Amino acid sequence: MAFKEIAIEDLQLNPFQKISRQWMLITAGDELESNTMTASWGGLGIMWGKNVATAYIRPQRYTKEFVDNNDMFTLSFLPEEKREALNICGRVSGRDVEDKWAEAGLHPYYVDGTTAVEEAEMVLVCKKLYAQEMYPECFIETECDTKWYPQADYHTMYIAEIVKVLVK
Repeated sequence: MAFKEIAIEDLQLNPFQKISRQWMLITAGDELESNTMTASWGGLGIMWGKNVATAYIRPQRYTKEFVDNNDMFTLSFLPEEKREALNICGRVSGRDVEDKWAEAGLHPYYVDGTTAVEEAEMVLVCKKLYAQEMYPECFIETECDTKWYPQADYHTMYIAEIVKVLVK
């Protein structure tokens, strides 16, 4: 089934369910090289008068190199029957396998100079606006630091404009 573009105003979803429980794949790169990773942290909202998504990536994740080196990335939401693919993309690094896409049983989908996931039921095509590393001294609630960052591998937060919404 092919993707069709819809207006962001027509998007009907609960981001708490979609991101935290169903998870998403953050994907970046082009037709020559790309990588994807599972994420369960992120957000959707309005910033600087734009419809935005936030994504968070730890420094050791291979996908971070692709997000950092490109203007665009995608957030792909897969149906529940692809849960094992999400598990694989969360635990297998593209650095360590010849073809992470094949390992997960997924296929790249090229759109607007970036890469998404063909098997997704919804894709948000995002243009980076802002990136900020998280720092321990910025935590007001110190338990968030001690619980989630025992190895001091702080995420980089990306704020990106949602420039296209694709659904099946």
